[in-house]
Amino acid sequence: MTSAVTFVPKPLFVTPSAVNKLLQLVEEESNPDLCLRVYVTGGGCSGFQYGFDFSEELQEGDTLIEEQGARFVLDELSYPYLTGSTVDYVEGLEGARFIIKNPNASTTCGCGSSFSI
Repeated sequence: MTSAVTFVPKPLFVTPSAVNKLLQLVEEESNPDLCLRVYVTGGGCSGFQYGFDFSEELQEGDTLIEEQGARFVLDELSYPYLTGSTVDYVEGLEGARFIIKNPNASTTCGCGSSFSI
């Protein structure tokens, strides 16, 4: 008898740069309970836009992703839009910020903060 195996894709990948920055921010705030909440909302020039917020508590339906002590959280509504995406932290001409690289997006806006599927 063979058993069925269900493949569940990793909900979110996180770069070392994003991990290091989040760990730095958690240390600066002296709050080990801080997580970076990554989410999607309606709006933006392409239909959906990415958001980031700090959270101390998990909500029902949240998915927690831990990487080297850094904690990232996805809410259940954002999960399907962000599955397989990568969170990165970049510093450049546009400033320093967390960004999303989303393989599910069919189009993105010029600034990279909104997308459509």
